[in-house]
Amino acid sequence: MNGTVFKSTGSWYYVKLKNNIKVKCRIKGKFRIKGIKSTNPIAVGDNVNVIKEGEDYLINNILERKNYIVRKSVKLSKQTHIVASNIDLALLFITVKSPITSIMFINRFLVTAEAYQIPTYLIFNKIDIYNKKEIKELKELSSKFMKIGYKCFQISALKISSSDSLVKEMENKITLLSGNSGVGKSTFLNSILPDLNIKTNNISEANKTGVHTTTFAEMYELNSKSLIIDTPGIKGLGLVEINKYELADYFPEFKQIKNKCKYNNCIHLNEPECSVKKALKEKKISSMRYNSYLNLLEDHSNQYR
Repeated sequence: MNGTVFKSTGSWYYVKLKNNIKVKCRIKGKFRIKGIKSTNPIAVGDNVNVIKEGEDYLINNILERKNYIVRKSVKLSKQTHIVASNIDLALLFITVKSPITSIMFINRFLVTAEAYQIPTYLIFNKIDIYNKKEIKELKELSSKFMKIGYKCFQISALKISSSDSLVKEMENKITLLSGNSGVGKSTFLNSILPDLNIKTNNISEANKTGVHTTTFAEMYELNSKSLIIDTPGIKGLGLVEINKYELADYFPEFKQIKNKCKYNNCIHLNEPECSVKKALKEKKISSMRYNSYLNLLEDHSNQYR
């Protein structure tokens, strides 16, 4: 029997079979996914084969993944955690206050999504609570990402409905919701699927950061052909499996011009006749993006020392 994992709690996996029956499964034996040192061999979104032994349902095979997105494991720094798999679209929720989403976090997520070929929209949420200065900041940031080619939406998750243009973009897709804790992913889900009544928490006043309300990734049905994967808020996202010579490929505006660099192995630091540095000087690419690139390059160097 084949089905899709719609919820994982670590030791148990909840699978919706092709006949729409939902079953609670364990893993049969140990799984090792080729090329991935992962703390969780099976993730929400995985298509799996299930067998029944007595009264128990067991997952005995994972079907080939179209893609997946990972983050660094919380406890085991050299291992990764697969957030979700077989994703058609990612929505990255961003807030300019309560909590503040860092530029570095946004760019790190975008690089990871580019590496795994997952189209990403940037969702600037909570526009109903910002003052004029914050709205200006949001619009400037949104404009920089739109210039690169990323689709951006400015929303209030409290006021969105299933007829909204953003929700229409999610039709016939498996959509991943991601972002820091407290940016409004659960509120967004409650607005478009009011029967869910997912728990939401206020922002921690102690440090102005979000409080986790989603503990495990879980898949919900927007309709019979449109699925949404809600994920726990991510505090940090580690880059994995990206060669330093390939990093610029995951910055679309760098990739477009890097073939004009004098050296094929240019990493756009201090090399002569570097097209990326030239574009930076001419303000054709933003310093915000280039600084994130430098930080990611430094992360990579430290990781392999």
